[in-house]
Amino acid sequence: MVTQTYSIAIHGGAGTILRSAMTLEKEMAYKTALTEAIKAGELILKQNGSALDAVEVAITSLENNPLFNAGKGAVFTHDETHEMDASIMRGDNLMAGAVAGIKNIKNPIQLSRKVMENSEHVMLCADGAAAFAKKMGFEFTPDSYFFTEQRHQQWQSAVLEDKIALDHNIKTDEKKFGTVGAVALDMHGNLAAGTSTGGMTNKKFGRVGDSPIIGAGTYANNLQCAVSCTGHGEFFIKAVVAYDVFCLMEYKQLSLEEACRIVVKEKLVKIGGEGGLIAVDKAGNISLCFNSDGMYRASVGAQQDLLVAIYGD
Repeated sequence: MVTQTYSIAIHGGAGTILRSAMTLEKEMAYKTALTEAIKAGELILKQNGSALDAVEVAITSLENNPLFNAGKGAVFTHDETHEMDASIMRGDNLMAGAVAGIKNIKNPIQLSRKVMENSEHVMLCADGAAAFAKKMGFEFTPDSYFFTEQRHQQWQSAVLEDKIALDHNIKTDEKKFGTVGAVALDMHGNLAAGTSTGGMTNKKFGRVGDSPIIGAGTYANNLQCAVSCTGHGEFFIKAVVAYDVFCLMEYKQLSLEEACRIVVKEKLVKIGGEGGLIAVDKAGNISLCFNSDGMYRASVGAQQDLLVAIYGD
């Protein structure tokens, strides 16, 4: 059955994002990037395309923008390389694909979809994911493509302090969890979610956060909702955040907004988890919920005007 209802939301990270620390030029750059990404996804939905395609296209746009900690703008690991994670999930049949610790792949979200559609597995990591990417015909992009001066300076600061940094400059304590993600409902009533990240600056030992973990950083199920998270990954894994939102709706019959509020502003806060999420339910309602100072975000729907926002106020 085809309806006239569709919705899409995206995020580009949450954290200590303050108006006082943002130049007008930088603010406009972020808003332009968010607008371009969400419009690319919305166009697919308007043309009766799938939520899955809309999510992939929107995230690809964000991965291609060096402003965000995913794809081109991915942060540096301790070894001065880039290890990226991503996942995607469709709500109609619960198929999902994910990659972790992948290097030199321009768009990890696209590789995640290949894992979902062209393998018997949900998650592939490191060398195995690279071998699969080769088999699928992915082009390996040189390290220089992922280099940005700001990320390199963040890495240098983190190495000097011997700290793992959550996409922030330790000297200014400007915390930002730069994961990107998208959720969508299409006119066929199908939901989808995806998330992509470069992880933590100066991360060691092949650290993986919540982004590629189905149920923690990404979840979609047509029974209720689609969710994509951004924040301090360890806490989102412990709290199984994305799936918890679904569970509160499915088993307690809570609304999307109430389920998100409880998970993000109560349960996560209690264990010290900072960040946020975007979610859309089967009726097309959207929630953009965070417990940090700000979250780069955008949303639009058949019954909702375009919203592009950064700060918490």
